[in-house]
Amino acid sequence: MLTTKHDDPNGKLGWGERLAYGSGGFAFNMINGIIGSFLTIYFTSAAGLNAGIIATILAVSKVFDGISDLIMGRIVDNTNTKMGKARVWLLRMCIPFAVSTMLLFFVPQGFPDMVKYVYVFLIYNICNAVCLTGMLVPFYSMVGLVTAEPYERGLLGNIQQIFQTLGNVFVNSTFVVLLTKFSENPNTIYTQRSFTLTLAVYCALMVVVSLFCVFNTKERVILGAAAAEEKKEEKNENVMETVKALLSNKYWLLLTLGNFVVFAIIIFYAMGTVFFSQYVLYDMSQYGILANAISVAQFAIMFVTPVLMTKISKEKIYTFGMLVMAIGFLGSAISTVPAILIGSNVLKGLGVGLAGGMALGMVADTVTYGKLKTGIDTVGMGNAGISAAQKIGLGLGQAVFGWVLAAAGLDAALDAQGLAQPESVSTAIKFLYGWVPAIMAGAMFVIFLLFYHCERDIKKLEEAA
Repeated sequence: MLTTKHDDPNGKLGWGERLAYGSGGFAFNMINGIIGSFLTIYFTSAAGLNAGIIATILAVSKVFDGISDLIMGRIVDNTNTKMGKARVWLLRMCIPFAVSTMLLFFVPQGFPDMVKYVYVFLIYNICNAVCLTGMLVPFYSMVGLVTAEPYERGLLGNIQQIFQTLGNVFVNSTFVVLLTKFSENPNTIYTQRSFTLTLAVYCALMVVVSLFCVFNTKERVILGAAAAEEKKEEKNENVMETVKALLSNKYWLLLTLGNFVVFAIIIFYAMGTVFFSQYVLYDMSQYGILANAISVAQFAIMFVTPVLMTKISKEKIYTFGMLVMAIGFLGSAISTVPAILIGSNVLKGLGVGLAGGMALGMVADTVTYGKLKTGIDTVGMGNAGISAAQKIGLGLGQAVFGWVLAAAGLDAALDAQGLAQPESVSTAIKFLYGWVPAIMAGAMFVIFLLFYHCERDIKKLEEAA
């Protein structure tokens, strides 16, 4: 067991437990990354479905996704087991998540199109709104339950972001390789057989790593008789009081907006890199190079951010990350020269790493700020809201991408015939890959620079108490 051998919520964690927690991010982000990057191209190229209809299904599904995150947050708040509030849900949901992911990439080939779309709607919501939510919300909540020490929270957030990035690097480097290996024809890799066998490998790995995370971490923040009394008080707080407390928390609202934007940006470059390689560069061998330029840079910078946190506040690092991200996307917007594309993607990765590495620790800080202001602990609902914003950002990003591609004239039948897509398709992809995320990241940089001062206000409230 790698669990740190103490129960002090303010004590230092051992590296074994820190890394075990981070491994959970590798597990779910590996699958989440596959869904984000390859689901749409699977639906259009392997299942032969319409990109516009698929985009609409994903957009409508976000309503259920947002509701499910809030429900799961409340469930976490009210869960009390020997394992704690959150870890038990990773244990319960990792296998259902694996099975539902396999089914999502297994659209019945012989069914009428309408039945296929109904199937996609149902399985997507089971996979995303139920199973992924059942893992994601508890996993994020663990930062505030494993430790109460501010630096440790920031470090855990940074470490899990490193592992999430490792999940991206792993997928970027191996997914297309496995699709090719499992395809009967190397020139036609988007087949049902190749997707089924490839997903089986990743889903099995996800389950193993999730269990490793569960059994090598420990929730120690809520302990003893005082905690039991606190739980009784929490049960008396209804959902509306909790929601009201969150909506009055200006920093939680700003961070929720920030996470929505960042994850919309992530899906634009995740999907964008696939479609950019396929329909702009016409060379899928470039996918791994472009995608890993982001992921490796993101991975590298997160070894620096723990040092930066000892000198600079988490929120300043987050804000600077937005600026770096905006510059990187601007580079992709103005050039398709390979060297500039790679350099721009490196900047994107640095920006995402700086901002993403701080996000979980900042969520815990906003919950602390809210409790000091209202007396209501919103750890589950607070993390659920952030998770909902992230998934809505991912889902709406996927939907917007699909709508724009459909409007631009993307036709899967042309791929089957070996014909090029219309020029309008490559123009739309360039716009979505560069200009849109550059504008979004630049706007968030200005907003956070002017209005986000959570750590400063926490100190003021603590001094006044």
